Amino acid sequence: MTKTVIHFVLLAIVLVLVQVVFNKIILLGVAVPIVFIYLILRLPVNLATNWVLTIGFVLGLVVDIFGNTPGMNALSCTVLAALRYPVFNIYMPRENDMNTPIPSVDSMGVGIYFKYMSTLVFIYCLLLFMIQAFTLHSVMLTLARVGASSVLSIVIILGLDSLLSTRREKRL
Repeated sequence: MTKTVIHFVLLAIVLVLVQVVFNKIILLGVAVPIVFIYLILRLPVNLATNWVLTIGFVLGLVVDIFGNTPGMNALSCTVLAALRYPVFNIYMPRENDMNTPIPSVDSMGVGIYFKYMSTLVFIYCLLLFMIQAFTLHSVMLTLARVGASSVLSIVIILGLDSLLSTRREKRL
């Protein structure tokens, strides 16, 4: 258990530092890569809801502090943490089908994990950019930011998940 906790703490530190750098990157004026939510997506399914909500809030608050965004990420991360388990149950109704309690490509399969992860990333981006815009004046720009940031974040998170994958394939 201690090894898993240390692994998640180190992952959180690295992801927050990477997100601080990524907040300065805006591709084509609309796409912002969001990678720190990978930690919330990766938390064990059997972890108590109190802990998931607390971790989500603190993680969002730390990114808010470094990114000078007053509570936007904290709110979005808390909602993401609250919706994580219901979205997981939509795509994977029985937990005992998983090899490990940690959602990943290895434990859920590529298709189910992609649906789970992309749904949550889209919800996070939609909520974050709607809070940032806080108006319906520039709906098309907000939707473009949501779509572009979601796609970019999904690609980066899939790559990150493949790097952190525990399964090792045998080469012929």
